[in-house]
Amino acid sequence: MSFVDLHCHSTASDGTLPPAQVVRLAGESGLSALALTDHDTVGGISEAQAQARRIGLDFLAGIEISAEYPQPGTLHILGYGIDPLSPQLNEMMRTLLEGRDNRNPRIVEKLRSLGVAITMAEVEQEARAGSDELKHKPIGRPHIAAILLRKGYVTSIKQAFDKYLAPGGLAYFDKERLTPRQAIERIGQAGGVAVLAHPVQLRAENDAQLERTVKDLVDLGLEGIEVIHSDHDEAMVEKCSHLADRFGLLKTGGSDFHGSNKKDIQLGRAAGRRIPRDFFDALRLRLNQTRERAIAR
Repeated sequence: MSFVDLHCHSTASDGTLPPAQVVRLAGESGLSALALTDHDTVGGISEAQAQARRIGLDFLAGIEISAEYPQPGTLHILGYGIDPLSPQLNEMMRTLLEGRDNRNPRIVEKLRSLGVAITMAEVEQEARAGSDELKHKPIGRPHIAAILLRKGYVTSIKQAFDKYLAPGGLAYFDKERLTPRQAIERIGQAGGVAVLAHPVQLRAENDAQLERTVKDLVDLGLEGIEVIHSDHDEAMVEKCSHLADRFGLLKTGGSDFHGSNKKDIQLGRAAGRRIPRDFFDALRLRLNQTRERAIAR
């Protein structure tokens, strides 16, 4: 039986390994397929895709989009099989990147008012590390957290978020987000399949609320749900599997690998679980069917 990873990040967003290196690591880890799903950008897809071809690894272009959702939960939508050149997708990315660009200086200024010695120039330099160019690369809180850790203001990336950068933190400002409908529509317009990422992070109060949220997203065009994830225990895996069966959704899974930004997460493994190749094959089949229908129209 072969295994895959359908949720991972590179230096194109907040990972610490360049896209080609993530792909090489997937090959070295014995995976047969990979999807790169950087936050709000497809900036690493071309490099990753070229490397996947060189080593004979099956590959899907992906993205992870943040959508509006009531705190304390978060809603992320994964898009698989997208066209990186889609005009609608690129317009969306420009909007989201502008939102991040407007937020970052506010966070830095607030940190400075709290006695933290940090500048936007340092944040931009941190984001450039390990990347040949900054174009289309989101600059955000993980880069600020890395500086806080390096300068000794915190003892871990987690503490940086808990104390300063997460909702409720001393220097937190929210970013611009799409509505769930907009996120799912943009993925569809780019020829992709929309999948709910790590449902546990919705922080639903009970199973009924989780089911209602999933149903609402299905009504908007959601086609899959991430069943296996590093934050999912066995009970959540079962719940997500049940919801997938109930609403006829594709099942996906991934580690949410970020490199050294999440040192306890290994590419190709999610809390000790492996992601079966069947998940990748079902995604690819759905994408092929969608493209055939589009051609027939």
